[in-house]
Amino acid sequence: MSEKTDRVVIKGNEVLSDGWTRMSRYSLDYTDRHGQTHHLSREIFHRTPAACILLYDRQRDLVVLVRQFRLPAYLTGDPPFMIEVPAGLLDGAEPEDAIRREAMEETGYRLRNVRFLFKAMMTPGAVTEVVHFFYADIDADDRVEDGGGLAEEHEDIEVMEIEASEALAMIERGEIIDAKTIMLLHWLALNKSGL
Repeated sequence: MSEKTDRVVIKGNEVLSDGWTRMSRYSLDYTDRHGQTHHLSREIFHRTPAACILLYDRQRDLVVLVRQFRLPAYLTGDPPFMIEVPAGLLDGAEPEDAIRREAMEETGYRLRNVRFLFKAMMTPGAVTEVVHFFYADIDADDRVEDGGGLAEEHEDIEVMEIEASEALAMIERGEIIDAKTIMLLHWLALNKSGL
C-alpha cells in the first residue's frame, strides 16, 4: 500500500556513491503537522528488497542458522562473524522464490512448505531495503547439499544447527545481535505451540 503526501517536495537528488550499494543525498521541503515547512537534507542508502527465513526442525527442536563475516560488525567492535537466519537479496525474483534459492545456497536445505510471515523496513531512517520474513518446517532429510554459499560470490558461510531455547539464550548473552534473526527467533518463541 502506497500513501502519497503533499507534505513532501523533493528539491534535489545527488548520487554520492554507486558501488556495492548506492547512496544519495536528497534535499526536500517537509511540511510538518503544524503547517510549518522545513528545508531538510538526508543521505539515503538504496538497497534492493531482501528476504530471510527461519528454518525449524520440530522433531529435534532445532533452528538452522548461519555464521558469516560482516564488515559493519567488525568496524563497530561487535563479533564480526555474525550468527543469522538465511537471507539474501531478491535479485528480481519473487520473495518466496528468492528465499528458497538462498536457503539452498546457504544451508543446503530444500524447502517444502514456506510460510510468509510479514515484511519490515530494518532501518527506515536511512535505508530503503524492505525485508520479507518467512518460516519453514524442515527435518534432517531436507538437507540435500552442504550449503556454505556461492564460491563465485566469495561467500564463506558456516551452517549451524542450534536448539531453539539455546538460540534464544544466545540473544540474551549478546551472541546473536542480528535484528532479523532476533525477530524470527522471538516469533518462534511466541508461536511454537501453534505450529
